[in-house]
Amino acid sequence: MKGKIHSIETLGLNDGPGIRFVSFFQGCRLRCAYCHNPDTWKLGGGMEMETEELLQKALRFKHYFDRSGGGVTCSGGEPLMQPDFLIDFLKKCKSAGIHTALDTAGFGIGRYEEILKYTDLVILDIKHVDRAGYRQLAGGDIGEFYKFAHAVNQSGKKVWIRHVVVPGMTDGNKHIEKLGRMIRKFDRVEKIELLPYHNLGVSKYQSMGMEYRLQDLLPMNVEKVESYEKKLRETVGL
Repeated sequence: MKGKIHSIETLGLNDGPGIRFVSFFQGCRLRCAYCHNPDTWKLGGGMEMETEELLQKALRFKHYFDRSGGGVTCSGGEPLMQPDFLIDFLKKCKSAGIHTALDTAGFGIGRYEEILKYTDLVILDIKHVDRAGYRQLAGGDIGEFYKFAHAVNQSGKKVWIRHVVVPGMTDGNKHIEKLGRMIRKFDRVEKIELLPYHNLGVSKYQSMGMEYRLQDLLPMNVEKVESYEKKLRETVGL
């Protein structure tokens, strides 16, 4: 089965446990204001690749990620935008004895239950905590995220939570408290990571002739984010 891949990282260290073979899938319906890879948005871009071809690339590095407790991570873009290709690839990985992780914003086009059958870990990027903020920041309807979140809970899969803290948009104690209430609805959260907003992607927008919506926004204070993360972990009992 053919799909579209934006790029591949063979020795990823920040995309799940251990060393990871990371496949960045092409295509995303969200338009996050801080996205640093707008070149992944269009589904028509990227490299066309067969699932077997992608698997064989991953198998070349199996010795390395097996020894580290790692595996394969499907990231993006948004991997949920290519459900048939994703399912076929995940199936092949599981048949080869490979640990699978799904790095996602939970904003796809369905078939979530079947995708999760072949997923060992969900790395879930929560964009915002309410409908209006989600629409403003990410350009999507939070209802789709909730569909995926429900499927994750029904599947019983392990979850890592990520959340980008953007000054004036996803910061402040009230926002973090609401984020904590949202996270507590997940049954098997193992890790929480708050990421401070940065503007390092501005140059890519300029090179692509695109407007960067947060052009004048300063990076988030790292110490403040660390204090939010400590509070959040205490709130959810991690």
